[in-house]
Amino acid sequence: MYSSSLTDEEWLIIEPLLPKKKLTRPPTWTKREILDGIFYQLKNGCNWGDLPKDMPPYSTVYWHYKQWRSQGVIKTIMEELHLIFRQEEKKTCGRL
Repeated sequence: MYSSSLTDEEWLIIEPLLPKKKLTRPPTWTKREILDGIFYQLKNGCNWGDLPKDMPPYSTVYWHYKQWRSQGVIKTIMEELHLIFRQEEKKTCGRL
């Protein structure tokens, strides 16, 4: 587990925003593991090939990142998390 890894609470928010898998063979890596790889790279700014070895292969992580970015999934995730954060911030500011 890394500081960029999704918490269970975050995963519950993000999972419904991800595209549904087509009926093909079962995946080797879960979407959560792939997202953890994406967030690790984005947070640390490392090369894709430098992802830790306990994460999915960088080619898998990068392929999903490109697909989800072009489909607007990454943007949707960021907008949803931003909205939730802003709502929480308003609740906190209202208590002062």
